Amino acid sequence: QVQLVESGGGSVQAGGSLNLSCAASGLTYSRVCMGWFRQTPGKERDFVSSFYKYPGGSSTEYGASVKGRFTISRDNAKNTVYLQMNSLKPDETAMYYCAAAERNSPFACTNQADFDYWGQGTQVTVSS
Repeated sequence: QVQLVESGGGSVQAGGSLNLSCAASGLTYSRVCMGWFRQTPGKERDFVSSFYKYPGGSSTEYGASVKGRFTISRDNAKNTVYLQMNSLKPDETAMYYCAAAERNSPFACTNQADFDYWGQGTQVTVSS
């Protein structure tokens, strides 16, 4: 059974930083992608970033609006992915969700449909 546990959300002023964590358990395949999405009430869940680990390497993806400000990383020993968010803006106030997927063959992981498992979410509030 796969479980994702998020932490690190909170309130910050515009221009500030937060670091989100997502600890995964139960993932066993050779190719694992862990990512972050965010959602505000009444809107679709938007892709933020993903970290794709595969035999011999890894790759990262970012949504256009966060490139250069957010950094995703992974601690393989802890099966934990981190999202360092800098220069936060008020319109980035949202519930942030961790997601994960695993396969035995290559796959993309930038859309909601690519992911099989979801965390409960952690609230990020950015005040102006």
